[in-house]
Amino acid sequence: MSRPKMHDDQASDTMREATLSRRDMLWAAGALGVGAAFAKPLKAAAAEPSGTDPEPASWADSAMPEVTHRMIETNGIRLHVAEQGEGPLVILCHGFPECWYSWRHQLPALAKAGFRAVAPDLRGYGRSDRPEEVEKYTILHDIGAAIAWQAALLRPDRFRAVIALSPPFRPRGFGDSGPPTTLMPRNENAVFYQLFLQTPEAEAALGRDLRRTFRSQLYALSGDRPPSAAGGFPDGMMPRKGALLPDPASLPAWVTESDVDVYVAEFTRSGFRGPLAWWRNIDRSWELMAPFAGATVTVPALYIAGDRDFVAAVFSPSIAKQSAMVPKLRPAIMLPGCGHWTQQERAPEVSAAMIDFLRSV
Repeated sequence: MSRPKMHDDQASDTMREATLSRRDMLWAAGALGVGAAFAKPLKAAAAEPSGTDPEPASWADSAMPEVTHRMIETNGIRLHVAEQGEGPLVILCHGFPECWYSWRHQLPALAKAGFRAVAPDLRGYGRSDRPEEVEKYTILHDIGAAIAWQAALLRPDRFRAVIALSPPFRPRGFGDSGPPTTLMPRNENAVFYQLFLQTPEAEAALGRDLRRTFRSQLYALSGDRPPSAAGGFPDGMMPRKGALLPDPASLPAWVTESDVDVYVAEFTRSGFRGPLAWWRNIDRSWELMAPFAGATVTVPALYIAGDRDFVAAVFSPSIAKQSAMVPKLRPAIMLPGCGHWTQQERAPEVSAAMIDFLRSV
């Protein structure tokens, strides 16, 4: 899950030459969220991505020939990005557990609409570098909507607008009532999902059978899951015992086995250590945002979520009051029957809403 952002229009040749450091762009992320934004452009690195097999600095994928893949150097690491189109830059930040491919529908839609869409594998994911140190994965470095929100909050001079899918804006990224993990619910039978994702058991369970992991999550957290089906994380809680990843008999119509193949290949490459490290830094991320307690997001913003998204349900109080902290927030778009995988489940509606909003700013 993730979300977009936007920066001042620049000629495409200038955009191709500019470099991106972390001070230029603070990657955005959240509780299985997505982010996108207008921002400064990227410079290709004449370097190979992390891993054992050398790869070129740029390449094309026969399955999506219009998309260019590149490696860029930023803040001492290398990131893989997929990009398409020319024009104002829109950065698409995926969530957990995803990769650039979750934006496969928006890349061509944004390109056709006159934008340059860039979808990175964020640190720890896919072909991007995977630092070993857990402390290298914080709200200033990672994934999805929460980091998109923070990028817009911290650098309104860099980001002209922000779109968030699924997680709403919350002060300090996680709320301002106290260290987040101390407030998360737990009982003898279940634990809040963000607490579970911090555990060694999560890494073992998610990595044991990657095809089952992705088939299960793409179904169980979607709007296609019947209300009575197990695995939907009611109230964000996960059972301490029982089947964590029930394998569905079939996939929803919006995702194919070939799509699952891509996720399996990317997580075979990266594993879950980096992706899960962000969850292990929740309290530290909250501490890092202390100087910005009470700060507002001053750029235009759009919030989109599914009305069957468990994240939107868990954080519904924050959705109701986020406009107080985001004064230029447009009316929220709640997609009927849509679950957590917003830009994949409702690709045409999400792409159209993004384009309409981006053109308006």
